[in-house]
Amino acid sequence: MHKYLPGSALLALAVVASPVLARAPSVTANEAATARHYASLIEGSTPRLSELTMFFTQMPKGGDLHHHYSGAIYAETYVDFVDKQGFCIDKNTYRIETDKATIAAQRAKPAAERTCLSGAQVNADENTWRELVKRWSNKDFSNHVAIQPAPDRLFFGTFGYFGPVANDNLREGLQEIKARAIAENVGYIETMFLLSPFVANAAFDNSTRASVNDDAALGAQLRAELAALDANTAYNTSIDSFVAQINAASEGIDDERFTMRYQNYTLRLLAPSQVFSAMVSSFKAAAKGGRIVGVNIVGQESLHVSMRDYLLHMKMFRFLKTVYPDVKVAMHAGELALGEVPPEGLKFHIDSALGIAGADRIGHGLDLAHEANAPSIIKTMREKDIPVEINLTSNAFISGVTGADHPIHLYRKYGVPYVISTDDAGVTRHTLSHEYVQFASQFKPSYAEIKKASYNSIRYAFLPVAEKQRLTKQLDGRYARFEAQVAAMAPQAARAK
Repeated sequence: MHKYLPGSALLALAVVASPVLARAPSVTANEAATARHYASLIEGSTPRLSELTMFFTQMPKGGDLHHHYSGAIYAETYVDFVDKQGFCIDKNTYRIETDKATIAAQRAKPAAERTCLSGAQVNADENTWRELVKRWSNKDFSNHVAIQPAPDRLFFGTFGYFGPVANDNLREGLQEIKARAIAENVGYIETMFLLSPFVANAAFDNSTRASVNDDAALGAQLRAELAALDANTAYNTSIDSFVAQINAASEGIDDERFTMRYQNYTLRLLAPSQVFSAMVSSFKAAAKGGRIVGVNIVGQESLHVSMRDYLLHMKMFRFLKTVYPDVKVAMHAGELALGEVPPEGLKFHIDSALGIAGADRIGHGLDLAHEANAPSIIKTMREKDIPVEINLTSNAFISGVTGADHPIHLYRKYGVPYVISTDDAGVTRHTLSHEYVQFASQFKPSYAEIKKASYNSIRYAFLPVAEKQRLTKQLDGRYARFEAQVAAMAPQAARAK
């Protein structure tokens, strides 16, 4: 844990904040014209949202660094996958039925008597389709009054609906994500792709939970378990197969317009042995190099098991970072809002992710204002150049945190680097362009700051230096073309006012 800063620390942080956001001095005429046009779109009390949407749809976005593969695909595509795999959808529960005997029995019935429908049948019935998409995403959640689950329950519950087809159509899913990214001028995505292989060990579960506050005992248990996993032939073979699966699914994704890389992840809702073995397989896979560039941990942070085992998970990361020091770690940390957990549960998540687990990027960082060591967190992230991944739409939907309540105010004010990202755009049915619209309309950053955020998503990618240089040069060219286009259009827009 970091020590508290003195009471004057926040003032000191504010003084040094502005240079972090400063742009390079060379500003072209087209860039200046673009900045003026953008400023006209956000001026006043009512930003011009339709024009901002057009602006940001056209504007190059360097990349999307907080991106979940399964949550990025829209329900429409998952319904198509149901037919591709020969499954059906129970029209009472809207769950995907995968049992072949049950499916065959349903298909033997007259169409009017079937309770398990093909994707085509779901699409043909507007009422059934609308009910399905309300359960498989957040569509219609906020535009009508009805009995419905809490937003976080709906959001995290969607994955159980489309899960049976999400991982069996990886190539098609990645191609859809690529096509959508290119259409909105996104050049790079770093997606949390697949849950890494894991095994269970009940004895380890009990011993590590009992030793979480005894670092010597816990370290011995982790070393022993790692040695056992290293000697487990079947486990290590599963890691090789896992890497091969990712390589096969992603073959042909990269081209001159678009690049994608992959994070493996563990699920914080599992038992300690499963979490740890998934971490180990993630680190091992990432250490092999290639397209797997980092490790993450996912799962709703406010649930009982997540809160209970949080410190244990951070210490597992710390241990594995000593074994695999070159593997990058991005971590969901502090995705919590007041009232989701008791107040003391808001005090330490980001701090532990940085000070114990050694996170290279922080995902969400939503509870910053409540953290006991908030000034130290800010200082550490700024001085060590550790960015926070900002996900405005999901923060608003899941946790109800938006506008003046959002900690992006603190990160920006005190010079913490940040990137703008989508989280699960298929579930919350938006785009990266929409995230920039939300950022611009709510917080009114300058064009220079917007552009900096776009370049940050290449700067902080888990990529080799040469790859970052290539993507940065590509982004330079895309911005030159964009700004020339805006500069040419801006006089016409001014005359039309």
